[in-house]
Amino acid sequence: MARARDISLSPRPTGIALQTDIPICQSDLPLDWYQDEFKPYAEEYIALPDRTPEHVIPWLDRYIQPALDHFGDSLLLLAHYYMGGEIVKLVEKYGGKVADSYALALQASRNPEKKIIVESAVHFMAETIATLANDDQQIWITNPKAGCTMEMMAKDWMVLPVAEELIAKYGDDLLVIAYMNTSGRIKALAGQTGGAVCTSSNAPLVVDWARKQGKKILFVPDEHLGRNTAAKLGLDATQVCTLGDPLTHTVSWHVEDFPTDSAEMICWGGYCGVHTVFTPQQVRWWKEKDWQVIIHPESKLEAVLEADGSGSTAYLWNTVMEAPAGSKFAVGTEGHFVRNLKEQALHKGIEVMHLAEIDGFDSSSAGCGCATMSRNDPPHLAGMLDLLRKGEAPDINRVLAGDVVDEQTADRLRLSGDERTLMVANAKLALERMIEITEAAT
Repeated sequence: MARARDISLSPRPTGIALQTDIPICQSDLPLDWYQDEFKPYAEEYIALPDRTPEHVIPWLDRYIQPALDHFGDSLLLLAHYYMGGEIVKLVEKYGGKVADSYALALQASRNPEKKIIVESAVHFMAETIATLANDDQQIWITNPKAGCTMEMMAKDWMVLPVAEELIAKYGDDLLVIAYMNTSGRIKALAGQTGGAVCTSSNAPLVVDWARKQGKKILFVPDEHLGRNTAAKLGLDATQVCTLGDPLTHTVSWHVEDFPTDSAEMICWGGYCGVHTVFTPQQVRWWKEKDWQVIIHPESKLEAVLEADGSGSTAYLWNTVMEAPAGSKFAVGTEGHFVRNLKEQALHKGIEVMHLAEIDGFDSSSAGCGCATMSRNDPPHLAGMLDLLRKGEAPDINRVLAGDVVDEQTADRLRLSGDERTLMVANAKLALERMIEITEAAT
């Protein structure tokens, strides 16, 4: 069961400090990846002598400080822990907040005085904020092509036909639990079926809530978080059924192809490529050296069971940063996060390594970062704020609940007003159930 310390109810400072000699950008995007409106900012950024604070900060100040002065307390900057070091550090430097997906989702509704909210993360996170936002709040994303590969494996057109088969077979005995890493349209499906949203921090709470109702659960989209949650709650492996991998099987299967009748929990076959690289052998390698191993529950069950602890990004960060000096941690999660954590923990006398970075195994995946999250970078942040200040922000960067954006082309499908109203109502039901379940337990 999730413990209170595992759940981030609100953002708190990461403790990340900018250092004069440490680069704050892990890579540069090619110029043709930028929208036309952002290319002038990218060209200036690319022309900087290097990526250290001495050169990046003065350049950013030219654009961000006037926007901060213009919008004042009505502006809120947000970023997820998985953002590359530059955005996490810079968002906090300019007064913004860094958090996991649960705390980010609540930021608009919990801060009604913030009218312009600019998020540097992936699209589903911005859309979730928009779903819970008030009518007078605007949600913007610095790069609309910043998607999530797991969310891409569970688009509504993929999930809905299978869900309809399951609902036809099991009726009201089935409910959907939608992981936060889904579109608003999938969250609405959870709401329609009497289900809820969950995050990696509160999944055991939400699944336990569903089980106590005697319901069969369709868990979308992450099979590994589903399996780990089931194991944490004591379900036998025979009570968990995983549907086909959407990438290899497409969505050509039918419910009858899988043993769903005997399953208490039916997991969609999605996954996060960043987290499926971790193995039990890697965990044992570090533990034999007397390092503590903590891992994200999007990892495979076999690796999670070997680890000393598992939990959300907030759990991973807080566990390390609150440990005594001399502690040693191997951390199994996204690479940019681990590099930031390693850098900051060193100031406290704590050693951190990436779980996959071991001798005798292929460590090419060590430090693997979320490539789509990293599509947000300093030029996107500077350009977004400057264009907003001038009233010239591209509409494609505005996020409304129900938006579906092509991660390659940035083409957008937007629901009509009535369609959006219905979708938001159902998605809000699922999100509010999650909030109620979570905060009752904390």
